[in-house]
Amino acid sequence: MNPAEDGPKSAVPATVVKVLAHRRTDRGMRLEPFASRCVRAGEVHELVATDHGETASGARIDRVAFLGFAEINAGGVLDRGDELWVGGRRIGVLLGFDGCHFPNHYNVLVRAEPACTGTELGLVPGERLAFRQGPARR
Repeated sequence: MNPAEDGPKSAVPATVVKVLAHRRTDRGMRLEPFASRCVRAGEVHELVATDHGETASGARIDRVAFLGFAEINAGGVLDRGDELWVGGRRIGVLLGFDGCHFPNHYNVLVRAEPACTGTELGLVPGERLAFRQGPARR
């Protein structure tokens, strides 16, 4: 994404609908070739933490910690570099998308160190979260 072409945007609010507790070191997710996705109110997407940093199209993502599923509360745009916030806690930065389950849902990959599961972070169903535009793009 070209920062010169990227203007301000609204945060994308969501609600945790299912907390996940597992992790994998051999998941084999692949980054989609796009750096952004539009999301609609009511969609449910899976949030996945990783310590991988590669953003090239097709990059393999193996080390993951599953955060949970979240329902999007208002339509918007998720961009690589957005920050994922739960309450006052910054969880990580949006790395990209894996579409292995699409059109059912995207795996929204969030770079976080350490990569924690939803239960390790103490997430609960009904908890509010938001994807906010990263500081480099405001």
